[in-house]
Amino acid sequence: MEPVNSTEVSEFFLKGFSGYPALEHLLFPLCSAMYLVTLLGNTGIVAVSVLDAHLHTPMYFFLGNLSILDICYTSTFVPLMLVHLLSAQKTISFLGCALQMCLGLSTGSTECLLLTIMAYDRYLAICQPLRYPVLMSHRLCWLLAGAAWVFCLFMSVTETVIAMRLPFCGHRVVSHFACEILAVLKLACGDTSISEVFLLVGAILLLPVPLAFICLSYTLILATTLRVPSAAGRRKAFSTCSAHLAVVMLYYGTVIFMYMKPKSKEARISDEVFTVLYAVVTPMLNPIIYSLRNKEVKEAARKVWGRIQTSR
Repeated sequence: MEPVNSTEVSEFFLKGFSGYPALEHLLFPLCSAMYLVTLLGNTGIVAVSVLDAHLHTPMYFFLGNLSILDICYTSTFVPLMLVHLLSAQKTISFLGCALQMCLGLSTGSTECLLLTIMAYDRYLAICQPLRYPVLMSHRLCWLLAGAAWVFCLFMSVTETVIAMRLPFCGHRVVSHFACEILAVLKLACGDTSISEVFLLVGAILLLPVPLAFICLSYTLILATTLRVPSAAGRRKAFSTCSAHLAVVMLYYGTVIFMYMKPKSKEARISDEVFTVLYAVVTPMLNPIIYSLRNKEVKEAARKVWGRIQTSR
């Protein structure tokens, strides 16, 4: 095949799971169902957080942000992936690839920071209960959430621009079901060192550093909780944190595997499977985990549903 100059690239071919037709037939109904659950579950969390006045607290403000992020994150690639699972033509335009890459990086990175902010919120609520309303003010909530969104968008735009300005020579087959930046960089025939440095810095800032902060927050929370004299008080403290910890372990475990492991020039099907795990399964499980482990959310959902039924 003739080398393709970067100025001539107009589209990419997303290989995805095309080498495994049986897997494609299995993934389509599974991913369709998971995407539907993700949309319904996270939309429900946002609606309940807005409509029930009792949930107008920092914890549910951040939970609503997390749900919006999950909807945006999965919507950047799942609809196109579902189309490609049924189609032999698995192409995406150069601009579409850049946009998908940028939005995927931005929303995924923001979720890392938001989970850290949620851990800080739980630390203040449990370890500084008397000062909590002052320390975690309405203004600070908006400032922390807004800073996370803006910072990650800036980093993602920078990483995307650097990656997509590289010359792409030879084939244009992305060994992935989405324009994932690591998969696209494997097609570049120019020097990718600058892009790799940016990715490494971003990975450190958004993975081990926030995770260390989360671990510190929950260590302090555990120490404080164990000093609570009543068993009921300890159970309440643990119940408010267990859902968040479950989401953190699931999301960070799979993302760290993808972005902190040694880079390989050869594409592996395991990379795509793990991407499905943290990019499709985790956003679907988030509202389920928070709903099942949180009595306030379940009670608020019943109230909202009751009001809807009454209005009919």
